[in-house]
Amino acid sequence: MLTRCSILLLAGLLLLALPPGVGAQQSQDPKAALRAMEDAFVAVVQHVMPAVVNVSTTPGKEAGPEGPRTEERFREFFGPEFFERFFRGRPPREQARSSGSGVIVDPAGYILTNNHVIENAADIQVRLSDQRRFPAKLVGRDPKTDLAVLKIEAPAPLPVAELGDSDRLRIGQWAIAIGNPFGLDRTVTLGIISATGRMRLGVSQFENFIQTDASINPGNSGGPLLNLDGKVVGINTAIVATGQGIGFSIPINMAKEVMAQLIKGGRVVRGWLGIVIQDLSDELAAGFGVAPRSGVLVADVMKDSPAEAAGLRAGDVVVEFGGQATREVPELQRRVAATPPGQPVPLTVVREKKQERLTVKLGEMPGEETLVAAAPTREGWGLRVATLTPELAKRYDLTVREGVVVTEVAPGSPAESAGIRPGDAILEVNRQPVRTIEAFQ
Repeated sequence: MLTRCSILLLAGLLLLALPPGVGAQQSQDPKAALRAMEDAFVAVVQHVMPAVVNVSTTPGKEAGPEGPRTEERFREFFGPEFFERFFRGRPPREQARSSGSGVIVDPAGYILTNNHVIENAADIQVRLSDQRRFPAKLVGRDPKTDLAVLKIEAPAPLPVAELGDSDRLRIGQWAIAIGNPFGLDRTVTLGIISATGRMRLGVSQFENFIQTDASINPGNSGGPLLNLDGKVVGINTAIVATGQGIGFSIPINMAKEVMAQLIKGGRVVRGWLGIVIQDLSDELAAGFGVAPRSGVLVADVMKDSPAEAAGLRAGDVVVEFGGQATREVPELQRRVAATPPGQPVPLTVVREKKQERLTVKLGEMPGEETLVAAAPTREGWGLRVATLTPELAKRYDLTVREGVVVTEVAPGSPAESAGIRPGDAILEVNRQPVRTIEAFQ
């Protein structure tokens, strides 16, 4: 809690940061700077609050194959206690009242929210700040980014929030979140942008999150993250259950692209390359003649894919895509997905320690298949192996006598997705023979 001395000290520091002449005018009142800041926050909230809505749902059957996987991800991310209490453990009415948030982005009634807020809903209701209720139609959803667009029909144009430019965010700038955490309507929290470009959180396939310490809790999902101009810079999505002051928002520029496609056609069309890729460790980078974190390794090329047609090979290191440097797997995934199918794109690879330039004509990502399968680290494969012995070979009816045998595969793991099953014998990893667990590791 701030004391009078600390408030006055903060006011003095703020006065020093004001433009020349302004501080002199307000030096007689050290609280003036704090009042000006307070007025700025209040103005943002009053302007945007009417466009923030409560999204409530009546649970229905699971909406397709993404349902269970999304539920698992959010149980893990929010923590089992929060998840059970605020997503599953309440009576139906209470659960429906606190499903999540949304923001009106078009006076015709289009609302942007999270996919996990409405994913398994049989019925969706939207309540405005003036307490009017409307049934909402699902325009489209995109599990790969955890975004969804709803539509309500109102007799008059609705208040909207202006969308900003998330590419221009600066770490340290103010951030304001509005939503309905724990069923507490239109709660406002304040913080800063604490990081950008956060990836590998396990929330969605394409991640590029804004990190903020503006308090985000279950029920905030789908609500806006705002800058001091009152513009939406992100859609609040997730928290770290074990931490405090760490929340994540989807950048609004990513949301704009997804929203436009969902409104136009009800689905998102993405570019597809058709390769299996992995990050470069220091050891791999040295072996392929590139600097660490300066490219993405092509582990395999899918048959009849755009990558195969362009001449990509296993062992190539992609260092540029579309003229931009590529350093990590998620970065390349996002860029390929954001490129329209059929468009030729220049590609630079390092092959046998020499740079080569290729041109690839991207295809359309087929169905729910992944853009590129990220080859996991050994800690993240989700399987257990044992050195193959005559006893294990007999137990699993194997004819080979050297290698390692898979004894366990974790449900939902990369190993299971790749088709690996208990009893499979692994003979090679990355084209290198393995005869023991040590060689496998």
